[in-house]
Amino acid sequence: MVPKGLLIPTPGFASAVAMGLDAHSEANGMGAARGMAMRDQVVVVTGAGSGIGQAAARRFAREGARVVVNYRQNRVGADATVEACIAAGGQALAHQGDVCDDTEARALAGAALAAWGRIDALVNSAGVTVPARHDDLEALSGADFHAVYDVNVVGSYQMIRAVAPAMKAQGRGAIVNVSSAAGVDGSGSSVAYAASKGALNTMTLSLARALAPEIRVNAVCPGVLDTGFLRGRLPDQAIDDIIAGVRAEAPLRRVGTVDDIAETIYWLIAGDPNLTGQTVVSDGGMRLKGWSLR
Repeated sequence: MVPKGLLIPTPGFASAVAMGLDAHSEANGMGAARGMAMRDQVVVVTGAGSGIGQAAARRFAREGARVVVNYRQNRVGADATVEACIAAGGQALAHQGDVCDDTEARALAGAALAAWGRIDALVNSAGVTVPARHDDLEALSGADFHAVYDVNVVGSYQMIRAVAPAMKAQGRGAIVNVSSAAGVDGSGSSVAYAASKGALNTMTLSLARALAPEIRVNAVCPGVLDTGFLRGRLPDQAIDDIIAGVRAEAPLRRVGTVDDIAETIYWLIAGDPNLTGQTVVSDGGMRLKGWSLR
């Protein structure tokens, strides 16, 4: 006997629910199985001349996306990204601009609209740090904090503000902020960097609420990666020691790569259409061990 009030779905009921979900997804411009089919979709990637931004641009290009490759100074790297995107089967153009400058952030969005008439996704990958030991309170000045916040927080906000009108007008859009595990556990290359990424995570939550239902906003928080972001800022031996520590201590016994993070970014944009306001930590499980870079 079926208890009173317990609904047992029938095949017809399940089909009706599935049809309703499909219709809802289509009404939002999204397929039921994925957030966006990326062919010919326009993706703006800041800081795309190297590292995570460059890897993300290539990942979207592999699916036939049209990628706006933003850079501030690294024109050689941006040109290499454009070439890689085209070789991967996408379209791409490079656009110089400093996301800290609101006029230039808006011009970057304008370049995407001028070239392709729409903006479907934004990857906020531009980021900076000022390395300093956490226990050396004299190592960071107020100017250092402002320099880090200007890019990591203000620049990301200005880019979101610049692309939001086009996404709203289209009825959909997806944004990924490239944050850091440092913003979750207070670790990282400096207190200023960790604080800026914590602020970026909070901003992700705020704007996910504010921009719904048309725009989804999520963040990815990488752990230690062996990239050029720290090499050149910290001694090579220090970085090698950190990487060795991760390989020895992380539950997954591996150090992440920029391609790992690019894949997560791609999934956050092209995957689950029901995902917003999330910060996805990709650190090989280091948080499970209570280990962090300080």
